Amino acid sequence: MQRDLVSFPLSPSVRVKLVSAGFQTAEELLEVKPSELSKEVGISKEEALETLQIIRRECLTNKTRYPGTAESGKKYTALELLEQEHTQNFIITFCSALDNILGGGIPLTKTTEICGAPGVGKTQLCMQLAIDVQIPECFGGVEGEAVFIDTEGSFMVDRVVDLANACIQHLQLIAGTQMAEEHPEALQDFTLENILSHIYYFRCHDYTELLAQVYLLPDFLSEHPKVRLVIVDGIAFPFRHDLDDLSLRTRLLNGLAQQLISLANNHRLAVGNIVQITKPEGIYSTISNHTSGISRCCCCY
Repeated sequence: MQRDLVSFPLSPSVRVKLVSAGFQTAEELLEVKPSELSKEVGISKEEALETLQIIRRECLTNKTRYPGTAESGKKYTALELLEQEHTQNFIITFCSALDNILGGGIPLTKTTEICGAPGVGKTQLCMQLAIDVQIPECFGGVEGEAVFIDTEGSFMVDRVVDLANACIQHLQLIAGTQMAEEHPEALQDFTLENILSHIYYFRCHDYTELLAQVYLLPDFLSEHPKVRLVIVDGIAFPFRHDLDDLSLRTRLLNGLAQQLISLANNHRLAVGNIVQITKPEGIYSTISNHTSGISRCCCCY
C-alpha cells in the first residue's frame, strides 16, 4: 500500500512533523505503536493515537471500497507513455536558443533543475517563466498560472513588472505582423494586472515552512486547476542553514523531490527547482558542486 501521507486528512502540523521524521507513505506507519510514533515524531501520545487511527481507518475504507485493486492507480503501456511524451506541451520562453536546447521549452509533467553560480540569472529566468506560462494558446503558450515558492527572498516584483511589460509588447508585435483574428482578443486579457494576479507567491523562511507548503500544494492546486508551473527558488537553501543532520537532510530533500515529481505528474504541470552551484575550497579545484550535496545530483526526476 503505497499511499502518500499528504493524501490523508491529518492536521498540517502533524503532517509536517511526520515528513520531517522521514515518514512518506502509509505503510511505514501501519505497524508503529502510538508510543513509538509519539517519541520519534515529537507529538503527544493522544495525537499519535489519533493519527494512527485516521491512517488505519482510511486504509481500511479504501481497501473495502476497491477490493483487489492497487493503490498506484491506472497502469500504462510503454507505447502509451511514448505517445504522451510526443503530445506533451511546453512552456515557451521566446528565446529560441533556450527553447531549442530544452526541446521546445520547459516541459509539463517534468521537473527541471536550474543550476548555476550566484548572480547568473536563475531567479530572473524563473520570474520570466512565471510570466511565460500565462502566454495565450493562440501564441503557442499553455495559458496557465504559476506558483512561486521563495526561500531566499530574491523575488523582486518590480523586475516581474518589467518582464511582464516586455512580454506584452512582444506579443503585440507578433499580433501586428501575423494578423490572426484570435490575437487581439487574447491580448485583451493578457494585461499586467492579470499577469501579476495569476502568480501565487509563497515566502518560506525555514525548511519546516518549505516542507509544509510543498506538502499542502495538492489542496491548493485542486482549488487552482489552471496552475501549470511551480517554481521553488532555492530548494536546498533552508536545509543548508537550519539542519545539521546530514542523513535527515538527505532524507527530507529526497522526499521533497519525490513530492514535486508527483505534483508534476498528477497535475500536468512543470516544476522548476533552483539549485546553487559552488566551488570547493582549494586553489587546484575546478569542479563545481550542487550546494545540496552529491545525493541531490543522483535524485531521479
